[in-house]
Amino acid sequence: MNPDKIRNVLNILFLILALAAIIVYFVARDDFKLFIYVCGTAIFVKLMEFFIRFTNR
Repeated sequence: MNPDKIRNVLNILFLILALAAIIVYFVARDDFKLFIYVCGTAIFVKLMEFFIRFTNR
């Protein structure tokens, strides 16, 4: 698969996870661990995209 397509998919997934983290933060205030897990997953996806961007120059 083309690295640019992988990056686009990872960026879209990051945006969805970031939006989900914001929603979880305001809706599930009692379960802060869920927010941390969603936010951590979003950051991990963004880091994967970052490394793909700079290793495929």
